[in-house]
Amino acid sequence: MEKKLLLGDEAIALGAIHAGLSGVYAYPGTPSTEITEFIQTNQIAKERGIHSRWSTNEKTAMEAALGMSYMGKRALVCMKHVGMNVCADPFVNSAMTGVNGGVVVLAADDPSMHSSQDEQDSRFYGRFAMIPVLEPSSQQEAYDMMAFAFDYSEQQKLPVLMRVTTRMAHSRAVVKVSDVAREQNAMNYDAVAANWVLLPANARRRNDAVTAQQVTLEADAAGSPYNIYTAPEEGKHYERGIIATGIAYNYVMENYPEGAPCPLLKISHYPLPKEQVLKLCRQCDSVLVIEEGQPVVEEMLRGVMPGCARVEGRLTGELPRTGELNPDIVRKALGLPASESHAVCDDVVGRPPALCQGCGHRDVYKALNEVLAEYDHARVFGDIGCYTLGFLPPFRAIHSCVDMGASITMAKGAADAGQWPAVAVIGDSTFTHSGMTGLLDAINENADITVILSDNLTTAMTGGQDSAGTSKFEAICRGLGLSEEHLHVVVPLPKNMPEITRIIREELNYHGTSVIIPRRECMQTLQRHMKQKRKEAREQAK
Repeated sequence: MEKKLLLGDEAIALGAIHAGLSGVYAYPGTPSTEITEFIQTNQIAKERGIHSRWSTNEKTAMEAALGMSYMGKRALVCMKHVGMNVCADPFVNSAMTGVNGGVVVLAADDPSMHSSQDEQDSRFYGRFAMIPVLEPSSQQEAYDMMAFAFDYSEQQKLPVLMRVTTRMAHSRAVVKVSDVAREQNAMNYDAVAANWVLLPANARRRNDAVTAQQVTLEADAAGSPYNIYTAPEEGKHYERGIIATGIAYNYVMENYPEGAPCPLLKISHYPLPKEQVLKLCRQCDSVLVIEEGQPVVEEMLRGVMPGCARVEGRLTGELPRTGELNPDIVRKALGLPASESHAVCDDVVGRPPALCQGCGHRDVYKALNEVLAEYDHARVFGDIGCYTLGFLPPFRAIHSCVDMGASITMAKGAADAGQWPAVAVIGDSTFTHSGMTGLLDAINENADITVILSDNLTTAMTGGQDSAGTSKFEAICRGLGLSEEHLHVVVPLPKNMPEITRIIREELNYHGTSVIIPRRECMQTLQRHMKQKRKEAREQAK
């Protein structure tokens, strides 16, 4: 064993490599991005040829992982929590098909919405699909759990969902890691077609089997090394007990460094270990549930606990209903005096995000605002990406941003309602992620919309990963049936502003579907590429 200082994401990635991973499939999304990036640069992964290219979206990632599993290999699927919505169809059905090679689905939740549209809790998806869920409480557990998760997936013939949160993903700790990586699975043909072909007759049989399997999964959770019950004195009755899940367990232990003075149940392996829950409840008058995210366990407890014990937590006000937990919030819920050690510093002044100086999106919004000022009640439907910052000053250029790919379909719906002009602004990576089908709908009806497909040649918002459609967008639009006459490519620079505004104005006045592609490389990736070229030039000159 050796020690490494690792982010939670890095611990997960290294744990997967050491567990015999054959492929990671992912779409970049904070706070999960670093998992795939670590695997892409890891020497063992390179030597073993572990697949690590980005997928077009989370649905294609999940389906590709199932294909690798079908052939007997181990696959990891990574995404942020809203990505679970995109891959929900194959994810839920993967419980019905089962797995051949192990499959671990990593969902990185974002309480307090640091970089997200909502605070959804991915544990609900695990319950919904009736599959095991793991929730590490530390970076060490995150590393250790990967081997356990892949082994358990193959043992139970089910995918395993691992759920982490922003603080776990993006904080560092010393992790003891193995210096030996397990060999990859050999390819096999053991997948049973009758399980993987979800005709109703097969699906009904599998549904009965997976439902019956829940008894085994609950028993395994009750005996899991990741679910730990402690009490100062066995048999003694206490006024309060504590249930803490995942990273929230760390916050409890920061406040009780010498150990909790009451019964404490740590839960990091689901389904809910009902036997341990009942044991704790019988010893206590009330149970405080401390969990990061939504009150998943707190709500489940109300159907498990005997009536003599009260359930306390987010739903009853001891903990805030929304937002991240921290040691101070937990300390207050535990009834402990405030501590200065975790006090928030008042010296840091908040700074709103802004588009980079020189960013092509700035020129796009400047041109768009100039033209739309000529129209009454123009509406611009935005999307997920750096360009969402166009909502903020000085541009104030967009009127909506709901989910990946929604700009084009919302603009079409608005046009269907009679809105004109209706403009959609979407980025290159988001377009291939989930915007193409919306454009096909618009083209099929020749909807009266203008689409601004702002191409900065990368997935900029998450750090400059490859964009799936680079150099293909004109061909994609033509292939979807867009008229060549209403497909334009421009370079967003101040000197080109007259040309850009002219094209926007002409296409707004064309009552049909048109696409304008402003194309200029992201300033951040451009600087990196120029730095790399200078380095290569210096090396060649030596």
